[in-house]
Amino acid sequence: MLYTSDENQGLVKVLQFLKAHRLEYLSGEDLSEVLKISRVAIWKHIKKIQSLGYKIESKQNLGYRLIDSTNLLLPWEISEGLKTKKLGKKIYYFDVLESTQNFANGISRKKENFGATVIAESQTLGKGRQGREWISPKGGIWLSVILEPEFDLYKITLIPFAVAVALANAIEKTLRIQTKLKWPNDITLNGKKVAGIIIDASIESTKIESIVIGVGINFNVNSKKIESKIKKKTNFYGVSSLVNDKKVKPAVLVKEFFIELEKILNKLSENKTNELTNEWIKRSSTIGQTVTVTDTDGKITGKAVGLDKDGSLIIKHSGKITRITSGDIIYHK
Repeated sequence: MLYTSDENQGLVKVLQFLKAHRLEYLSGEDLSEVLKISRVAIWKHIKKIQSLGYKIESKQNLGYRLIDSTNLLLPWEISEGLKTKKLGKKIYYFDVLESTQNFANGISRKKENFGATVIAESQTLGKGRQGREWISPKGGIWLSVILEPEFDLYKITLIPFAVAVALANAIEKTLRIQTKLKWPNDITLNGKKVAGIIIDASIESTKIESIVIGVGINFNVNSKKIESKIKKKTNFYGVSSLVNDKKVKPAVLVKEFFIELEKILNKLSENKTNELTNEWIKRSSTIGQTVTVTDTDGKITGKAVGLDKDGSLIIKHSGKITRITSGDIIYHK
């Protein structure tokens, strides 16, 4: 099943009218007359809307009334009322997809897709960092965003940090949950991973051709079930899921994420890199910790004392300072 922002205009018109009149019943005749759609088409749209998880009450001689919205991340649920300039305006939605990142990479070179988002309710071959598997069941938020490649090449290493700060801010604003950031690009809750980020970039010579950010959020998933599948992995440190006590719809979080992401990417474009790194450090669980970093050159154990201007982790060990540009870290209590 595929939906895009540009399709299903009749369905969306019916839905928007129902949303605007939640307190009253609307007859098929009224809907048909106001929206200039046949009554048969109205009935088909109502049935389709219900199949997408919306709760609609139907009463004979009265008509239809919308009781509750869907939990699906449908394009119109995200774009409706979204106060951004580019992000979230064009959306490709799938109920199942191998990988949002692979699909987004495939369409990222076309200028008309700059700012577009690919969303899947579940992934069969979800991608994590360094080609690792990312378990992506229904209930999570799995998306990839194609960024306009307007950044200077040297800033590309800071994009994961911008995404992490934006996501942490969005989670706090919508769910009132404070998360922590673990270097290089994990979002954690109570010391366990609750979200992850990957970046794919195509670079030719010194020019960025395309940037695709992948975001996986354990919004409402069975974290124990995921843990059982990956607990033997060498980089495993636990899986968590967001606690949605306020029954916030996932689209609300995604919309806030786009708002926060656009704001912080603007800071990056304006060369306010210190503001970005300071925001990341403020939310970090890594800085100040004794850590062991494993990368292609081996292992280093020391104290994480800071973040360099390019996002490298600064480790103090054996009386010297080392900059780490990539790798996995574990904390020592």
